[in-house]
Amino acid sequence: MTVRVRFAPSPTGMFHVGGARSALQNWIYAKQQGGVFVLRIEDTDAARNKPEWTEGILSALDWIGIARGSYEGPHFQSSYAGEHRAAAQRLYEGGRAYYCDCTREDVQARTGSQYAGYDGFCRDRGLPPAEGRALRFRTPDEGETVVVDLIRGEPTFENKLIEDFVIARGDGSPVFLLANVVDDMTMGITHVIRAEEHLPNTPKQQLLWDALGVKPPVWAHVPVVVNEKRQKLSKRRDKVALEAYRDEGYLAAAMRNYLMLLGWAPSGDREIVPWSVIEDEFRLEEVNPSPAFFDEKKLRAFNGEYIRALPIEEFIAACQPWLAGTGTIAPPPWQPEEFDAAAFAAVAPLAQTRIAVLSEIVSNVDFLFLADPLIDEAAWAKAMKEGAAELLDAAIAAFDGLESWDAESLKSTLEAVGAERGLKLGKAQAPVRVAVTGRTVGLPLFESIEVLGRERTLTRLRAARVRLV
Repeated sequence: MTVRVRFAPSPTGMFHVGGARSALQNWIYAKQQGGVFVLRIEDTDAARNKPEWTEGILSALDWIGIARGSYEGPHFQSSYAGEHRAAAQRLYEGGRAYYCDCTREDVQARTGSQYAGYDGFCRDRGLPPAEGRALRFRTPDEGETVVVDLIRGEPTFENKLIEDFVIARGDGSPVFLLANVVDDMTMGITHVIRAEEHLPNTPKQQLLWDALGVKPPVWAHVPVVVNEKRQKLSKRRDKVALEAYRDEGYLAAAMRNYLMLLGWAPSGDREIVPWSVIEDEFRLEEVNPSPAFFDEKKLRAFNGEYIRALPIEEFIAACQPWLAGTGTIAPPPWQPEEFDAAAFAAVAPLAQTRIAVLSEIVSNVDFLFLADPLIDEAAWAKAMKEGAAELLDAAIAAFDGLESWDAESLKSTLEAVGAERGLKLGKAQAPVRVAVTGRTVGLPLFESIEVLGRERTLTRLRAARVRLV
């Protein structure tokens, strides 16, 4: 038997990081088993679906390493509407489903509760199909439905506690539960690896598989992804869009690595490991069923480690979209003709050790490519205190007389200027840093000044001095 797994997102918004985790788990499992990864776009919610969301799914999968052409699909659920309706008809004709004209208000009036499930009122009325009548599955009155799950063991559900659920709406269109089952049957899916939130639907879907005479797939429900308050990640409340992390400058390799740690860990006391190790060691049955905390701070630290591990040529190349402002990324504050590739290459090793996401490169190097630095007024107020004007005067005179314009000479010169005024280097360089770069923090000051050059550095120091008058 060839293992066939599927990833079945809906094109109704940005690509959720939890979905990306599930996609990777399916991808690895299929690869380990010599199987097939199937992409199915569940696009039957016409009111919410947009073509650009489908392209966003494909693009996000490309980015995390599940490239177009390497999997089967995408299939579109809407293309299987005929199969969905045929299955509903089979269930009706076989006595496994019946038509119901009850409204929610009817059920509430009979049960006296707005929370009660369907009470089976139409089970034996023998209603024929008609406009406005929903088709309900006839759940067995007795027995249990056992879900054999690779991660959760054998969750067991009493059939009497499962209401006769709707499988087709009053207009004849099948609901998700049935469409999902029929699609998996049609596509020969052998293993369903998906989020824990779908577990409550699983006994109903397994009953449908049984009623349609097909052996259910192997189930594996991976843990739900939660925030720091242990609440399920929400698009309305949390930063969950994979595209947002991509556009901020997270590396795909770091994101892949981190997502795979949500509920699982490689061998040994390590977390940052090559993808080849993850592909080799990942086991579905070793996934922890407890909720998995998506820690953005930890992901950021992961990304910083991955950035620092890049060869410098790859780091420079990776920064280019942010330096050029291409694609969906906001343009940098300088004009294209102001960018100096050689100057950037000179400071790139310094920047590489200081940024955690690639988008931070812009604020670290903008002083090199602007005619005047972007002054952070809070930083200016902090640095330009009493004595700053005199220190700038002395620094200008000392720097102007330097024979060698290099970081070591610049540092020793400013150190001497500060010492004459009873200041340690950290205090002495604060006004100079703000005058030259516009900020109190950034790349190493003297290496930055060396690259900026004598003329531009002195021009900025003098401009700052004038401002202090």
